[in-house]
Amino acid sequence: MKKLYKYLLNSLPRPWLIRLSYVFRIFAPLIYRGNKVECPVCGKSFSKFLSYGSNVAHRENVLCPYDLTLERHRLMWLYLRDHSSFFIKPALSVLHMAPEQCFLPLFKKQKNLNYLTADIESPIADMHFDLHSIPLEDELFDVVFCNHVMEHVENPRQCMKEIYRVMKRGGWAIMQVPQDMTREKTLEDPAIVTAEEREKHYWQKDHLRLFGRDYPDFLREAGFEVVEFWLNQHLAPKVFERFSISSEEVLYIANKT
Repeated sequence: MKKLYKYLLNSLPRPWLIRLSYVFRIFAPLIYRGNKVECPVCGKSFSKFLSYGSNVAHRENVLCPYDLTLERHRLMWLYLRDHSSFFIKPALSVLHMAPEQCFLPLFKKQKNLNYLTADIESPIADMHFDLHSIPLEDELFDVVFCNHVMEHVENPRQCMKEIYRVMKRGGWAIMQVPQDMTREKTLEDPAIVTAEEREKHYWQKDHLRLFGRDYPDFLREAGFEVVEFWLNQHLAPKVFERFSISSEEVLYIANKT
């Protein structure tokens, strides 16, 4: 069963994984009943989380069986819930690129949001377009989410500039990426072209680069002011263990001033 799960996870195209996940979440919570770990997004507890990731970057105890959150989703949720005005500030205009299934129904229910989702191909998005050229007017959004996208696009700097363009002054964005904190500079080698080589060097077969500690510089080059939010300065170690989040995770809040 575990081998089949891992095979499907690393073989099926993203749109098919999204569709299959709705079936998976029906029976997975029954298999993992317990109270050792908790997902703060869905509020449910389990004996453990599922494993997730490629052969190179496979991680144990990270995927919520019910709402399919990963570490990054739980980190972002805790920031939004406890350290931002996202849930209470009235009339927020939000663009959510590559919308995560765990957030989509929750954000859609929020009365304070004018909420638009977009993706190049996702079946759950409202609009479909290439992030390199967003077909929307300037300064429309107070908040933009665009997580784990910049490692897939041809030109992340152009995509960041487009996000900056459609954001209002005073707006902010969260654009999480896979980041190798042992690497000073982002790895992006035009000689790395095969799926096998990309997985080996970039952690996943469809990644085009692996960001290093210089990732915030990409955001700054696009015009953003960047605030680093380290949750380990706000939560006790036992909370990280309970939610299965690394205490070394960081969120970069990209502000348009």
